[in-house]
Amino acid sequence: MPFSTSDLLRSLLVGLLVLATPARAFDEDAAWSYLLEQVEFGPRDPGSEGHEVCLDWMLDSLRDRADRVEPHTFVIADPYGERTLQLTNVKASFRPEDPVRVAFAAHWDTRPRADMEDPPVDAPILGANDGASGVAVLMALADELAREAPPIGVDLIFFDGEDYGREGDLANYLIGSRRFVTDFPNYRPAALVLVDMVGGKDLRIPMEAQSLSANPVLTRVVFNRALTLGLDAFDPVPGRAVWDDHIPFLQRGIPAIDLIDMDYAEWHTLSDAPEACDRDSLGQVGRLLVALIREDFARGRGLNR
Repeated sequence: MPFSTSDLLRSLLVGLLVLATPARAFDEDAAWSYLLEQVEFGPRDPGSEGHEVCLDWMLDSLRDRADRVEPHTFVIADPYGERTLQLTNVKASFRPEDPVRVAFAAHWDTRPRADMEDPPVDAPILGANDGASGVAVLMALADELAREAPPIGVDLIFFDGEDYGREGDLANYLIGSRRFVTDFPNYRPAALVLVDMVGGKDLRIPMEAQSLSANPVLTRVVFNRALTLGLDAFDPVPGRAVWDDHIPFLQRGIPAIDLIDMDYAEWHTLSDAPEACDRDSLGQVGRLLVALIREDFARGRGLNR
């Protein structure tokens, strides 16, 4: 049954009438430090030294926090050269034996070219927002879940190769997430929440079009929770469609939502640096994810189960 605009507005008004739920623990200062640490590694495009160092950092950090950490490594031919590329997705699980699971995801690679510079520059970007911000939020979320175990199973998934494609070449974007759903066809979480480009200043996250169309109930639950928490970065209006790592999951019929701010002036430029980011943005997104886990998803709201 289609979810109409009037239904959406009615639901959001109901959410506004609910007493605000106190935000559970999330350390935005820790998230900010994780963003800065990634940037210090330099660009993290596949095949670079920064890519290798960042992978080791993620694995070491997550093994200290999660109940189970599973790297998913694979090799592909470079679509734009003669070398091979080794890519690695990482899944960190809390309560891995729990059959009810929700997933939170981000991509950890950065773009190998600054093609939105004028003129375009064939040099990799730092990706403080486009890459590091989502990872930073998930790493700080791992800190919180290590301190207090979640009420349901939670997987944190870090995708590689999301941003490798050249402009317009959709076949070579989302490399890691597409390979993940192919190699693990039985992995079907009750919901997946993707966070991408969530660290920019003046953060504004609307309802991504494909998320809203495919999963209106999940989208409603997520944005209602943001409203009750008073998180002004979340704007409950339909946004544009984005080709992102939630797409392979939607194509498999898995409920997924993309939290992303595409109105970021530094996107795919050499200026995507910490100076264009804000720790409060990370904090708002992190507080939302904690509340979803401990309040909404724990009660089955918005989940396919």
